[in-house]
Amino acid sequence: QVQLVESGGGLVQAGGSLRLSCKASGTINRINSRAWYRQAPGKQREWVTTITRAGTTSYDDSVKGRFTISRDNAKTTVYLQMNSLKPDDTAVYYCSAALPSGQTWGQGTQVTVSS
Repeated sequence: QVQLVESGGGLVQAGGSLRLSCKASGTINRINSRAWYRQAPGKQREWVTTITRAGTTSYDDSVKGRFTISRDNAKTTVYLQMNSLKPDDTAVYYCSAALPSGQTWGQGTQVTVSS
């Protein structure tokens, strides 16, 4: 089993930056990829970015050039650096891990961007 714990959310003005962290524990050697999703009020959860086991990254067009996903050398913690934040980025951000048994999720962290 894998457990995920996010941190780093908060309130920021438009144009500002935040860095989210997602620490994994448990059988992390079974993780195939890590990702960030977000869910804004009244909307469905949407994919933001992924980093594969090999380190390949991909981004939704809405965040490309502003957000960066990375991880530490031990591959336990994944980060989401968010720059040039917009009010539309306001959401609960969830990290996830893809395992052979399915996808597991963290509890989420709130990001609020004021205009």
